[in-house]
Amino acid sequence: MSIPAPIRADADLSTLNTLGVPARAAWFAEPTNLDALADSLAWADRASLPVLLLGGGSNIVFAADWPGLVLRPALAGRELIGTDKDFFHVRVAAGENWHETVRWTLEQGWPGLENLALIPGVVGAGPIQNIGAYGLELADRIEAVEVFDRDSGEVRSLTHSECRFAYRDSVFKHEGRGLVVLSVTLALPRAWQPNARYRDLAEALDQKGITDPSALDIFAAVVEVRQRKLPDPARTGNVGSFFKNPIVDEPAYAALKANEPDLVAYPQPDGRFKLAAGWLIDRAGWKGRKMGAAGVHANQALVLVNLGGARGAEILALARSIQADIETRYGITLETEPILIE
Repeated sequence: MSIPAPIRADADLSTLNTLGVPARAAWFAEPTNLDALADSLAWADRASLPVLLLGGGSNIVFAADWPGLVLRPALAGRELIGTDKDFFHVRVAAGENWHETVRWTLEQGWPGLENLALIPGVVGAGPIQNIGAYGLELADRIEAVEVFDRDSGEVRSLTHSECRFAYRDSVFKHEGRGLVVLSVTLALPRAWQPNARYRDLAEALDQKGITDPSALDIFAAVVEVRQRKLPDPARTGNVGSFFKNPIVDEPAYAALKANEPDLVAYPQPDGRFKLAAGWLIDRAGWKGRKMGAAGVHANQALVLVNLGGARGAEILALARSIQADIETRYGITLETEPILIE
């Protein structure tokens, strides 16, 4: 059985994951167009190989090698496809860098993504995880997602509702696992309003004396806050926030609040409360702690870091120790954000 041109054997993945942990793939492909992508997937199906889709590698922990094909789509292109009285409609290919895309939209005069600045990774991974930060989720801006359906071999467009977005979740994590994101169409508001209600962001703007921020002001403030609080993956291996912020009902929140008066939580529209996982981890004394070559970042307890030479199994061992401790102390189950390859 002939091997399509984009595919190579025994690929090193250590530089393709932002944790910088060692891992290898039995087969690897980085297709730059739809035909090469489809050929690579068809070959993997014929060979009965498992397929792992990899974007920027900023949301994955390799605690084991991958026995099949790692597919890293490198589809490129960004364009304004239309405007109406309410929105700028922008289509971006899956392989484009996310942060550079945010910067590009602002440079064109199309605001709306500024709160999501400096999130690592590529555009195609955004809707899968429904990335979010500082009071905005990508789902708030997505109009449609173009996908390649591995089962039918067809390209189709999913509407916003078909993507079934939720907090750090989407259809792509469930029955849509056989869908490969090709591009994302964004609806960016013409009647833009600043979103600066998160404390860190509001404080950064206040320190600059900015009371009526532009989208570029918020972009700059988000970059400043993230650079101050989060480690640069190019220097210190990490995957950003390792745990999701848990959401609890009102009785559970009230019970926690009674024991922890300064508990950080955010009311939700359905009456529940989103707890700050980083606050729980910090209060439990984990910030700055180390286990072997894995550690908890000194400035942000949500971030686990590779202190140099860590393996994925060490990172997971630290994560599970934290989860067990938070469960014991607070009765809260912390869910991991990144994909775990074990």
